[in-house]
Amino acid sequence: MAGKRGAFRKTFLVAMAATSLCGVVTAKADPIEEFYKGKTLRVIVGYAVGGGYDIYGRVFAEGFSKYLPGSPTIIVQNMPGGGSFVAAKYLYGGAPKDGTYFGSVSQTLALDAAMNEDPNTFDVTKLNYVGRLLDNVDVGAGMPRMKHKSFQDLRQTEVVVGATGGASPGYLVPAALQRFAGAKFKIVSGYGGSADAYLAAERGEVEMIGSVGLIFIMQRNPDWVREKKAPIFYQTAIKRHPLLPDVPTIGELGTSAEGTAVLRAIGASSEIGRSIITTPGVPQERLLAMRTAFQKMVNDPVFVEAMKKREIPIFGASGEEMDEITKEVMKTPASVLEQMKSLLKS
Repeated sequence: MAGKRGAFRKTFLVAMAATSLCGVVTAKADPIEEFYKGKTLRVIVGYAVGGGYDIYGRVFAEGFSKYLPGSPTIIVQNMPGGGSFVAAKYLYGGAPKDGTYFGSVSQTLALDAAMNEDPNTFDVTKLNYVGRLLDNVDVGAGMPRMKHKSFQDLRQTEVVVGATGGASPGYLVPAALQRFAGAKFKIVSGYGGSADAYLAAERGEVEMIGSVGLIFIMQRNPDWVREKKAPIFYQTAIKRHPLLPDVPTIGELGTSAEGTAVLRAIGASSEIGRSIITTPGVPQERLLAMRTAFQKMVNDPVFVEAMKKREIPIFGASGEEMDEITKEVMKTPASVLEQMKSLLKS
């Protein structure tokens, strides 16, 4: 009997040891969770508070933690300047390269980088896209009181346009339309973001906003679109948005083949839309985990429905797709890029 008890005790101890060992193995089985647990992550928004990039940067910060192993805290930091290039350069060279920093920056980032006089200082293809929240269409919008009603009217008399700085759509789009579509714009640049330009238009400082997200308009003044209470002159896209079937894309407004090519290249950025990037050098296993978590978020019916109730549409796409678009944009013909560069120097 004693022998049987000893054998049982020995078997029990071996089983307990094996269970403990399994616990240790299990604890080490998810290094992603171990890394992110208890950490504070940051989303760097390249524009001022209140615009479309800020809205979606905050949507990402609010929702992403639930889907990322370790459920870290995520906070937002606005870093406006240079059409979001200040934020992008910080993510590229200043932020930690460990998967704890993200960015919500201009959808024309790749185009901006392609036009950079010294591209070796900033290789945009090394910034990894985590995923896209929305394919974005920017529009040129006037105030309801405005006498101009169509783009043809903008070709007839001068209009004061509020624009952001740098090479962002907020400046590049009205500048391109001025040069290649015959718009008589007097561009007032330097606003921190589309929300600032919008407020300037409300105060009467400018007559229209050169480039503002359609989603921003739909949140603030949906009657401008649904009831046509304010003039929407153009949309920065390749094809017309279902909400704006009568509004021309900028590519339709070119007055020459060369101008049309430039305007269409700018319009292609709508595919990037409101995407989230992260820094170069993130370990591949973390990048994969981030991209997997992102797809879980944008495909979760609960998340999508919650955003819909807040008038924040979600139309997700993968980070890999955004990376491919970036690579294609970087192959834009030199002649087209030269024309865009000239816009920024005028």
